[in-house]
Amino acid sequence: MKKLKIKDLAKQYGAAVPMIADELAKQGIECTSGVVPEDMNELVIDYFDSLFKRGKSGRKGAVRKGGAASGTISVKLPIVVKNLAEALGKRPNEVISTIMKHGELAAINQTISEATARKVCKDYGVELVLETNQQENKPRQGSIHFEDEPDNPEDLSERPPVVTFLGHVDHGKTSLQDAVRHTHVVEGEAGRITQHIGASTVVYKNRKITFIDTPGHEAFTSMRARGANATDIAILVVSATEGFKPQTVEALNHALAAKVPVIVAMNKMDLPDADPDKVLLNMSQNGLASEDWGGNVGTVRVSAKTGKGLTDLLDRILLESEMLELKANFKKKASGIVLEAQIEPGLGATAHVLVKNGTLRVGDPFVVGEAYGKVKMLISDHGEKLQEAPPSTPVKLVGLSAVPEAGDKLYVRETEKAARQESEEKVADRRAGTSSVSAIASVDDLFNKLNHSSQLALNLLIKSDVRGSGEAIAQSLAKLPSEKVKADVIANSVGSITENDVMLAAASNAIIVGFHVRVNPGVNDLAKKNNVEIRLYSIIYELLEEITDALAGKLAPEKHENSLGKAKILQIFELSKGPKICGCKVLSGIIKVSGKARVFRGTELIYNGEIASLHRFQDDVKEVKAGFECGIRLDNFADFLEGDEIECFDIELKKASL
Repeated sequence: MKKLKIKDLAKQYGAAVPMIADELAKQGIECTSGVVPEDMNELVIDYFDSLFKRGKSGRKGAVRKGGAASGTISVKLPIVVKNLAEALGKRPNEVISTIMKHGELAAINQTISEATARKVCKDYGVELVLETNQQENKPRQGSIHFEDEPDNPEDLSERPPVVTFLGHVDHGKTSLQDAVRHTHVVEGEAGRITQHIGASTVVYKNRKITFIDTPGHEAFTSMRARGANATDIAILVVSATEGFKPQTVEALNHALAAKVPVIVAMNKMDLPDADPDKVLLNMSQNGLASEDWGGNVGTVRVSAKTGKGLTDLLDRILLESEMLELKANFKKKASGIVLEAQIEPGLGATAHVLVKNGTLRVGDPFVVGEAYGKVKMLISDHGEKLQEAPPSTPVKLVGLSAVPEAGDKLYVRETEKAARQESEEKVADRRAGTSSVSAIASVDDLFNKLNHSSQLALNLLIKSDVRGSGEAIAQSLAKLPSEKVKADVIANSVGSITENDVMLAAASNAIIVGFHVRVNPGVNDLAKKNNVEIRLYSIIYELLEEITDALAGKLAPEKHENSLGKAKILQIFELSKGPKICGCKVLSGIIKVSGKARVFRGTELIYNGEIASLHRFQDDVKEVKAGFECGIRLDNFADFLEGDEIECFDIELKKASL
C-alpha cells in the first residue's frame, strides 16, 4: 500500500500542510515523519472528503479554483468560513487571512458577520448572495425524532435489563460490580474513586445484565443524571456504616425523576460497626419504604469484600426486570445514547454508546448530536470486535466525524449523506442561534474582554480524556462561591495537550488544566517559552482544591488592623537638630517603633503614618508599655500640640479567601 503523506493530502485537497496536520492531530492521529499510519488511510481519506465536500463548489458564475473569481456566489446563513472558502474556490487559510485584514478573528469552522463576508467577496471580485432556506418552516424530510415510532407488538422481543449503580463516593458502587464481574476496576481508578461512566455486561442464570457505573463525587452530578436516564433499574448503594450522604440523596432524586424502580444495596455489612437499621431509617426519611418495614422497595444486605448477598442482589435484579417486561425491536434501525466520548490515538473520535432499541451494525450510517459517520468498528466492554450490537448492549463506536457530547442521542439513517446533512443542519441551527450574540467578534473584542473585565478572572483551558470529565470540571468551577473572582473557562475539549492549546493559552493569558491526559512531545518546551502554565491532574477533588487556591491568589491579601496602645502628648521638645519630639505618657497597651500611628486632636484625625523612634531618657528603645513616659518622634510630622492623643496599631495581612 502506498504511503499516505501529509504533504500529498495538502496538495490533493488544496489546503496548507499545517492545516492538514492540525486536523489530523484533532482526530488523535499521530503521523510519524509526516506519514499517516497505514491502517488509518481509509478513515483519513473519508474524513477529508467529508470535510472539503469534494466535487461540490456551491458557486454561481465563473469561479476558477485558486485564482480570481467573478460573478456571484451564494452562501447560507450563518456564514461559516469553510463554506465561504468553498464558494470562492479558495483555500481556507487564504480566506482566513483576508478575514483578519478586515478586523475579524475566525477559524475554519467558525462564523463571520455578513458585513465582513461581503468585504471579503469584494476583495475577490464577486458579489455575495445570501441563500434563504425555503424549507425552514417545513419539517425536514426523513428526519426521525428521538421518540421512536411505535413498534409492532409482534416485532418485540425480550431484552436484557440495564442497571445503574448510584450513590455517594466510596460507598462501594464499583467494588460491588468488581465482585460480580471478578474484576478489579476500582484498583485502577485514580484516588480509588470512579471518575467516568463505565458500562459492562454480566451473565447470570443464562440471562444477560448490563451494568452502568457512575461517579459518586459531587462534581459529577450530570453524569449521575445521565446514568439514571439511561437505565431500567437503579441500584442505590449505601454504606451500612455511614448511611445516607449528600450524593446518596441526590442520586436517589435522579432515579425518582427518571421514574425507574430502586433497589437499595446495603454494602459493607462485613464491618463490625455496620448498622442496617440506620439505613432503613434514612430510607424512610427520604420517602423510600423498605420491604423490611412493610414497604415495596427491595433492600439487599451485601458485602463487596466477602461476596455476601451478591446472588440475592442479582436475583432481585432479574425479578424486577421480569416485572417490567422489558422488550425491544431487534429488527429496526438502532437508536441509543452516548455515555462518554473521547479522542483516542489511532482511532480518532470514539464514543461509548448504549444501544436502546434496534440493532447497531458495522457499516450503518448514523447521526449523533452534531456529529455523524459510518460505523467502522464496534468494540465490546471485553475488548472484542463485534459485527452488531442488539438492544441494551454497551459498545465503543469508531467512525465519528467529531467528538459528540455525552448524553447525545444516536440514530441510524438510510445513507451517510442523509446523516451528514442532518448533522450540518444541527450545526447551522446552533450557529444561527448564537452568532448574533457572539461574545468575541474580532481581535479587539477578544483583548477588550480579557483586559477590561470589572471582575477578576482566572482564565482556564481545560483538556480532559472524556467529555463528561470536562463537563463536570467546568460545572464545578462555575459554582465556586465568590463575587470577587471567577474561573473563566475559555475552551473545554478532549484529547492530549497540543501546541495549538499552548498558543491559545498564551494569547488569552490562561492556565492549561489537563485531566487524565498527556502532553504531546515538545509542548512543554513551547509552554515555557510562552510562559504558559500546564497543570496535570488525575483526581478531581485535587484539581478543584488547587484551582480554588489559585483563584484566591489573584485577590489582594485581606488587611486586619490590630490596636496596640494609646499615648497622650504632655510636652513638646524643640531640638537644635532634627524634628520635634513629643513627650508622652502611655495610657494603655504598648507603643512600638515602626508601628502605625494616628494623631487625634479631640475627635479630628490630623495624622496617619508611622512611629520613627522611641526614647526613654537618653536611650533609644523598641517599645514602651502603659504607665511609662517616653519621647515619640513621628515620621514626617511635627505639627502636634500638647493634649493630642497618639494611637498605635499594626496591620496583619491574611491570605484572601473566596
